[in-house]
Amino acid sequence: MARIDLKQIAHSYHDGAQKPEDFALRRVHESWDDGGAYALLGPSGCGKTTLLNIISGLLTPSRGSVFFDGQDVTALPPENRNIAQVFQFPVLYDTMTVFGNLAFPLRNRGVDTEQIRQRVNEVADILDLTTHLKKKASGLSADVKQKISLGRGLVRSDVAAILFDEPLTVIDPQLKWHLRCKLKQIHERLKLTLIYVTHDQVEALTFADRVMVMHGGKMLQAGAPEDLFEKPEHKFVGYFIGSPGMNFLSCILDGNIARVNGAAIELADATAALAKKAGQKLEIGIRPTYLKVHSNKQPGSIAATIKNVEDQGSFKIVTLILNQQTLRARIPEDQPIPDKKAWLSFPTQKIRLYADGQLLRAQGAS
Repeated sequence: MARIDLKQIAHSYHDGAQKPEDFALRRVHESWDDGGAYALLGPSGCGKTTLLNIISGLLTPSRGSVFFDGQDVTALPPENRNIAQVFQFPVLYDTMTVFGNLAFPLRNRGVDTEQIRQRVNEVADILDLTTHLKKKASGLSADVKQKISLGRGLVRSDVAAILFDEPLTVIDPQLKWHLRCKLKQIHERLKLTLIYVTHDQVEALTFADRVMVMHGGKMLQAGAPEDLFEKPEHKFVGYFIGSPGMNFLSCILDGNIARVNGAAIELADATAALAKKAGQKLEIGIRPTYLKVHSNKQPGSIAATIKNVEDQGSFKIVTLILNQQTLRARIPEDQPIPDKKAWLSFPTQKIRLYADGQLLRAQGAS
């Protein structure tokens, strides 16, 4: 395993690129510790796979450097980086048995036969592949084939890191949860450095200890899943994390009151104080799960019109209109909902304040 440092990485697929929009990656500067579980999360086209291929050596960055344990590997080809990579679609030898597929990376490196047997059996046990070891890969289901592909990446204990590029895309949704749990167990048991690329927030937040949210070639925020949910540093992170995403309401501040088209929402004094050095466009943000919906007026509550109710089984999503601005609340399944008019409460400690799309923080706050 290795510590990986990305220093001022930028990449363009066009010669002579100069403008920011010419770059698929724009100034990524990040460090990943040995033995960590990391996820690159973002929509299609945000630069996740480009960054992964730069780490593996399949791409050389237009600008910047890649370091493994302090050694500059920017110019090294993949075979000299000691990286294992698992792709979106299984890459297998169909004529080989499952054992043969798992053993191949070790045999290719001249590992002792007994060591190969022990390691293959260990990985097969972790991935529930033991009963398939003598079967040919060609006749197996897509999910089993992908588990074999995962196993080929995991079977080497000497790799600097294992890179996963959307490895569960072809897996039946009912089996994804099982495989995510398996990957988590593998990380805890083998202590390998794992970097996982996905557009699925559930995969990222349940797998990784640290998640990097990307958009438009930029890394907008890196942190623990709880930090991304509770304190998104950028509006996009608020939108992208959570189901549904964070509510944002344009507002004007009047002391510790945020006025949303005239409606008054009280802010904590510390939150309101952040606006003194804010930019031009102020918005408050609150997660749907923290927004309180009442059938009757409560102290400090604000009237809103109910537009739609979606029953999700274990909870309901209520879409409301507050002074011409739309927002959503996530409420318990058994909570009654009025037909047309509701009253909303905004817990002050759960309100975040944004200026020009960026979270406002007190100086020195984490």
